Amino acid sequence: MKRAALIAATLSLGLVLSGCNANPELNKDGGESNTLGETHKGGTLNIFSDAPDMDFDPGKSQGLAITSLSFVHRRLTTWDIQPGKQAKVVPDLATDTGTASDDGKTWTFTLRDGLKYEDGSEITSADIKYGIERSFSTELSGGLSYHKTLLEGGDDYAGPFKGKELKSIETPDEKTIVFHLDSSFGDFPWIASMPAFSPVPESKDDPGKYGLDPIASGPYKVESNKSGAEAVLTRNDNWDEKTDPVRTAGPDEVVFKLGQDASVTAQALISDSGDAKNGFSASFVPAAQLAQVQNDPNAKSRLVTSGPGALSYLAMNNDSKGLDNVKVRQAINYAVNKDTFRIAAGGEISGDFASTLITPGIPGRVDYDLYEAKPEGSVEKAKSLLEESGAKLGDLKLLVANDATSVSEAEAVQEALARADIKVTIKSVDSNTFSADATDAKGDYDLALSSWQPDFPSANGNIAPLFDSSQIGNGNYNISHFSDEKVDALIKKATETVDPTAAQKVWAEADKAIMEQAPIVPLTYNKNSYLHGSNVENFVIGDFPAYPVYFKASLKG
Repeated sequence: MKRAALIAATLSLGLVLSGCNANPELNKDGGESNTLGETHKGGTLNIFSDAPDMDFDPGKSQGLAITSLSFVHRRLTTWDIQPGKQAKVVPDLATDTGTASDDGKTWTFTLRDGLKYEDGSEITSADIKYGIERSFSTELSGGLSYHKTLLEGGDDYAGPFKGKELKSIETPDEKTIVFHLDSSFGDFPWIASMPAFSPVPESKDDPGKYGLDPIASGPYKVESNKSGAEAVLTRNDNWDEKTDPVRTAGPDEVVFKLGQDASVTAQALISDSGDAKNGFSASFVPAAQLAQVQNDPNAKSRLVTSGPGALSYLAMNNDSKGLDNVKVRQAINYAVNKDTFRIAAGGEISGDFASTLITPGIPGRVDYDLYEAKPEGSVEKAKSLLEESGAKLGDLKLLVANDATSVSEAEAVQEALARADIKVTIKSVDSNTFSADATDAKGDYDLALSSWQPDFPSANGNIAPLFDSSQIGNGNYNISHFSDEKVDALIKKATETVDPTAAQKVWAEADKAIMEQAPIVPLTYNKNSYLHGSNVENFVIGDFPAYPVYFKASLKG
C-alpha cells in the first residue's frame, strides 16, 4: 500500500500552531461570540491578514475548507462546523459525500443541479477532473497532496498542460465523476473537500495568473487583488444558496487587508476602531496583547478562544544513541515539566495538558495517560527508569525554531530534564532550516520541539504522518524516526477501513500502541484566541479546527 504524502495545512514545526479543538471554553463572561444566529445581509467584512498576497489558485492552496478560498471556490464536499459539535463532512458541489465500491478503492460522486460559475456557465464533472489534474503540475507546487498518491497512476502523472489526462479519474457524463484509488481509503470524503477538488474550466485557465483572478463557483468573485494592499471580493450573482448547504454569504463585500502586522491589528481590534469594527484578524491574538484583552471587558467580550487542539510535542529521535532505548524515552516522558512548558507558551489560555496523540475534537479519540504524573512530572520515576535502562546519555541536542516563544519553551524542557541529570543543549534555527533539518533522513538532532494539526478531522491525520515508518525523511514528518511493524500494520488497517466507526477503534488502538513505545512526549493541546469587531456576528470556532469559520461570519443589521 502506498502512503499519501501527508502535509499538514498549518504545520509550522517548532512553533505553536492552531489546530483541532473540542468543547470550546468561550467567553465565560457572557459575550455573544461563538454562537450562530440569523444572518443579516449587507455591509463590508474586513479580514486582516499578515500575508502580503492572496492567491486564490486551488491547485496551490493548503487552505482549510472553512477559510479564505471557501468564499470563491466550492469543492465536491465541505465541512459543516457548528459550535460545540464535531465537524462533519457534507456535500458541497456533490449530492452526497461519495459512494464507495470495490472495498473502498473506487469512489463515485454526482453533481447537484443548477451549479454555475460567475459568468453563468455550467459547472461540470470535467471541470473538477481538470482542476485536480492541474494540481499535479510543477507549475502549481505547494498544495495539499493527499490525492496525488492515492489516485492510480498519480506517481507518474505530471499534469494536463501537455495534453495528458489522469485515467484514474473518469467522467462518464457531465454530472458524474469516478475516482479509482491504488488502495482502499475510508477517509476519501474528507479528501474530496481539499482545495484541488474545486472546479476549474480548462478554457479559463492561465496557471501563472489564475490565482489572482479565478472564475468563482462560490458566493463571491474576485473584484480586485493588489499585492501588499487588499483583495476585494464581491457577490457572485450566479451562486445559488439553495445548492449550498453551509455558506451563508452575509456581507455584500469581503475585503482582505494584506500585509498587516498582527500586533497592530490586535490593538485596532481591542480599541474597536475604524475598519476593525467590521472585521476580524486572520491571526490569533499575540501573547503580548492577550493579557491586555483579558483586562479590558469590552475587548474580552469579543475574544473567542478555541478549545484544546493541535498537539505540541517533544520528539525524541529513536535512532539516537540512548534514545533508542524505550525506558529512556519513557523516563523523559516523566521528567518533562508540562506546567513550565505551558507557562512559556503563554499560560493556561494557550492550551491544555496533553497525553494522547489523537487530539480533542477528532471522532473516536480515547482519553488516557500512560505516564500519569502531576503536570510538573515525576523526577523520581524518571531517574528510576533511567537506572533500569542502563543507558549512558550524552549531551542531547534539542532542535527548535528561533522565535522567542519556541526558545522559551525549549529552555523549559532543558531545565526540566536537568532535574533528572539529563543534559540538553538547545540549537535554535530559523523556521525554514528547522523544517529542512527535522524532516531530513539523517536526523542530526536528538530532540525537537514541534506541533501538528491534521488537515481534516480524522485520526488518520494525527497518526499516519507522524508515526508511519514510510514517513521518515524525504521531507516527511515522522521526525521521531519511529518505526514499528505492529503500528505500521494498524495504520494500514485503519486507513483501509471504510466504516468510520470501525476505523476509529483501530486508530485508538494505534494511538496507545505508539505511546507504549514513547517516541514523543505529548505536551499541550494548543488553544488559539481571536478578536473580532463589535459589528461582527456569527463569528464561530467549532470543535475542529481552531480557526474562525470565515463563510459564516456576517455583520449586524
